[in-house]
Amino acid sequence: MMMNRRKFLTSSSSLALSTYLMSYSGSSLASLIENTGLKDVFKDKFSFGTALSTATLSGLGNSSDQLKLVAKEFSSITPENDFKWANLRPKPNSWGWDLADKFVEFGQENNMQMVGHALVWHSQIPDNVFFDKKNKMLPRSHLLATMEEHINTVVGRYRGKIHVWDVVNEAFKGGRWRKSHWYNGIGEDYFEHAFRFAQNADPSAQLMYNDYSMDNSKKQQSVIAAINQCKRKGVKIDGVGMQSHLHLDGPSIKQIEQAILNYANAGLRVHITELEMDVLPKIQDYASADIGNKYAYREELDPYKSGLPLAMEQKLAQRYEEVFKLYIKHSDKIDRVTLWGTSDDESWKNDFPIKGRTNYPLLFDRNQQPKLAYFALKKL
Repeated sequence: MMMNRRKFLTSSSSLALSTYLMSYSGSSLASLIENTGLKDVFKDKFSFGTALSTATLSGLGNSSDQLKLVAKEFSSITPENDFKWANLRPKPNSWGWDLADKFVEFGQENNMQMVGHALVWHSQIPDNVFFDKKNKMLPRSHLLATMEEHINTVVGRYRGKIHVWDVVNEAFKGGRWRKSHWYNGIGEDYFEHAFRFAQNADPSAQLMYNDYSMDNSKKQQSVIAAINQCKRKGVKIDGVGMQSHLHLDGPSIKQIEQAILNYANAGLRVHITELEMDVLPKIQDYASADIGNKYAYREELDPYKSGLPLAMEQKLAQRYEEVFKLYIKHSDKIDRVTLWGTSDDESWKNDFPIKGRTNYPLLFDRNQQPKLAYFALKKL
């Protein structure tokens, strides 16, 4: 992604961005754009990551340019979907390793930290994992054996290559256990077994619990209690992934900070995961990522189809800057910050929780060009 100063300014659609960049001398601007990525800005603080989409890993569309951008800007990668059960194993004896292997090859070629996401989750998993042909729940012993075999196979294949695993994803709904098929078929100790199996499969990997709304006080208490119970039994759980599906208007910096402190005080490393900044009208809890929540499309909830207004572009940059200043403040507690995508065109927020909207939650626009928010972080 090499470009000279004039070409960059003329290619940018944002007057604010052009004005901002004109304040730099030619040499300092060239350095700001070309010589370093955001991974270099944060290299002494935490790993800086992004998610790779199925389209990018499949080589579709502009994936070549996208991968070059990822290699320049990020030091850590997470597969958005291609390590999930339904993608890897759509049928009990049918494995599809192609995109997962491509993910690992790309990470190795670029000396990146790699995160495996996610081993045990209630969603994106075939029903035949849990039910027989008569739609009857399979026995607990069968479910545990299936879980162990799956984790051993996936983690074992990438042992020593994948550095971090999201072992369990979204086990809680509010402050209570989510009544998932895993929970209903095994009991709450499925959580413990999943981490034990992952620990045995690769003792050197960092093992994480990942969830949304991790700033919710009731969820914090439940998550910390469950992890502490496992750790008392000798089960390895290194930390928590705080999914950060943020909005321009919330949650507050104070609320996010208190959550970071609470997890760190419980002896857990903090990973900021799935970060994006929703700019569209709010219709549900800021941080919710419950993919079961769907809403009907309405024009008034999709106000920026033709582009993001200048004032909103500036507000987005300011919000990103405030959040990252907080992360830097607590970089002794935070190991990684991962964005949930690289450019706006690939963000899941275009279709969640309403399908077909036009959102602008990431640092690069739909042409893979840096936005004001990118430069706000670049100068930190």
